Amino acid sequence: MTPNPFLAKLGFSANDRVVVTHADDVGMCHATIQAYENLFNFGTLTSGAVMVPCPWFPAAADLQRHIPSADLGVHLVLTSEWQFYRWRPITGRLTESTLVDSEGYFPRTDAEVQEKGDPDEALVELEAQIQRALAFGLDLTHADMHMGAVAHPKFIAGYIQLISKYKLPPLIPHGDRETYATFGVDEDTFEMVKAMTDYLESQGVPMQDFATGLPLDDPRDQLNVAKRMVSELKPGITHFLLHPSVDTPELRAITPDWPCRVENYKVFLSDEFKKHLEKEDIKLVGYRAIRDAMRNV
Repeated sequence: MTPNPFLAKLGFSANDRVVVTHADDVGMCHATIQAYENLFNFGTLTSGAVMVPCPWFPAAADLQRHIPSADLGVHLVLTSEWQFYRWRPITGRLTESTLVDSEGYFPRTDAEVQEKGDPDEALVELEAQIQRALAFGLDLTHADMHMGAVAHPKFIAGYIQLISKYKLPPLIPHGDRETYATFGVDEDTFEMVKAMTDYLESQGVPMQDFATGLPLDDPRDQLNVAKRMVSELKPGITHFLLHPSVDTPELRAITPDWPCRVENYKVFLSDEFKKHLEKEDIKLVGYRAIRDAMRNV
């Protein structure tokens, strides 16, 4: 594989294993905010993405004020998956919106919003999420997507339009079909995304070489799972995903996968894992460095 051109732009060699350790769902609930702050200060977490429509968003945005170096992007949202803890679009008249379900919230599944959602309405909503994040003082470092809902022929062109307009790195790994499947991208969409990634890279937009992350379906032995995953990383830029949360009653009430989220957090807060990153000579980087390299092209 041809070395990622952004390795050199970031000051790394073609043989370096450069990793963005990334917290998803920051601001989904309070437990995610405390987890991000603790891990970012601990030094094992380099980036995260904030969910603007969620109730705890203002507290998540406040991270930028008391941690000026906080590396935070926007986690673009078109779904609201939990049984009782829900969120709505921040734009539009909800009774007429194609982006809500019968209960007036974002749909619970990718499939529902991808089937019913109007792409123009989605573009307005996604841009409003970016604009609100900026209005709250976030120095946005990138834009990714919640549950892969935006990774669909209806919405992906709008996503590319937004990352181009705001000059934000996207989460679009080079990846093969198997990699894209983990982001909810089906076979038909893969061919379109592949052509798009080739074009974007030719325009100087950064791409990740790999995407991987800690599981949300099994909390057992996650420390050793994480250490093995790190040891198996290849040269290039890897987006390493986790969903860290401190253990709170609110988190337990929201999601049945709370044990995995808590274990994600504990792994990255462990001295053993931190030392393993150092032993493996992993080069940690945040999206701010990638964004700045992109804007300096």
